[in-house]
Amino acid sequence: MDIWETLYEKAKAEYHPEEVSPFITAHHVVCAIEAENGEIFTGFCIEGCSGVINLCAERVAALDMYMHSGQTVVKRLIAFRDQPPTEGSGGIPCGACREFFMQLSERNKNMKIMIDYANRKTVTLNELLPIWWGKERYEQNKS
Repeated sequence: MDIWETLYEKAKAEYHPEEVSPFITAHHVVCAIEAENGEIFTGFCIEGCSGVINLCAERVAALDMYMHSGQTVVKRLIAFRDQPPTEGSGGIPCGACREFFMQLSERNKNMKIMIDYANRKTVTLNELLPIWWGKERYEQNKS
């Protein structure tokens, strides 16, 4: 079993769409991430009808990682609904998630994001955000 299959199986275990209340749904998008030290963390989306409380599976997984380990660097990420991602169908984090990962650690620009599970095709966060507004702030923080 390769790391991507492990991540897929961990995320898949979180997939069980449900209504939490008449206003909130959860578990219809799932995610697994591999942290810098190799630990795996999972997350699922939770969405409310007002839109204000929505959290994507990717951010929930990252928050799980930080809460339980203090880590901020992600090596690999897989996210999907009921099927593994295929090129052109899911797997790519939304803009808010991309931004969150970049703000969490500059090194997340190198994280691999699965976009075609069957062919093991990935992209990096840097490919999705080639010109990121916050790079200068990281540079200033180094000096």
